Amino acid sequence: MKDLAAPGKFQDPFTTAKGDTRASVNLTNPETLWFNTGTLCNITCVNCYIESSPENDRLVYITAAEVNGYLDQLEDRNWGVREIGFTGGEPFMNPEMIAMAETCLARGYEVLILTNAMRPMMRKRVQQGLERLNEAYGAKLTLRISVDHWSAIHHDEERGTGSFQRTLEGMDWLRDTGIRMAVAGRTMWGETDAESRAGYAALYAERGYPIDAQNPGETVLFPEMDETVEVPEITTDCWGILNKSPDSVMCSSSRMVVKRKGAESPTVLACTLLPYDTQFELGETLEEAERPVHLNHPHCAKFCVLGGASCSA
Repeated sequence: MKDLAAPGKFQDPFTTAKGDTRASVNLTNPETLWFNTGTLCNITCVNCYIESSPENDRLVYITAAEVNGYLDQLEDRNWGVREIGFTGGEPFMNPEMIAMAETCLARGYEVLILTNAMRPMMRKRVQQGLERLNEAYGAKLTLRISVDHWSAIHHDEERGTGSFQRTLEGMDWLRDTGIRMAVAGRTMWGETDAESRAGYAALYAERGYPIDAQNPGETVLFPEMDETVEVPEITTDCWGILNKSPDSVMCSSSRMVVKRKGAESPTVLACTLLPYDTQFELGETLEEAERPVHLNHPHCAKFCVLGGASCSA
């Protein structure tokens, strides 16, 4: 790994600032195909990695027909994917969110939807759709709720005054409806992992949420992503130094489909965290997206390799 102060880092996709071979990751075990439903969101967070907001439409709404086309490609390419993930923006702002989830569930996939569980999810039409999907597919459907911190004060620092309570109201409805939930939090307040999980456990117990705070698949704690912070570049030697396999990094098991504003067709990206960086565009088809990904971004180092985080369930 390279000197944190080295200039000119993350410039060349093949070589680090010190001239070493940059690490790359092959798509070895496809498990999750992600769809970005659009960058529009009902709120504006302080530290949204994708800059979602009520005004940001750089990624436009993807459609159920487009999703279905990629499901056909999954079968043609024999990827063996088990899970389809939907992220945003706020996915439930997309008018076809229920239809897209139903398309995937009907074809046998597990579905994971990332949501803030606020007003877009609580519209009657959406609630009725979720109830129908839950009755038909049960635990194959999971909603991962963004609860940045287990306390209102810190959560609202990030998402706005009153957002914690509105999210809990949505989670109460999901609990009462029997829809499977998970939670995504952040590690930006100086707590240890044990302290954070204890806080979430107390919240779940108080509200009667059937979520395991100790299970990292049910309570996902993401490292903070700040592109201004110095992080090391990952070289091919780092795998041995860190005793880590490239197969453990998210781009070995997932891809994400987005549709850019003004584009005729969606495109496939290497990662859910890098929707605007064109060097991580792999083509319009899944076949094109089977090529290796070079870890030429700070998020690759901090979030995935060093942080060990994954957006999948």
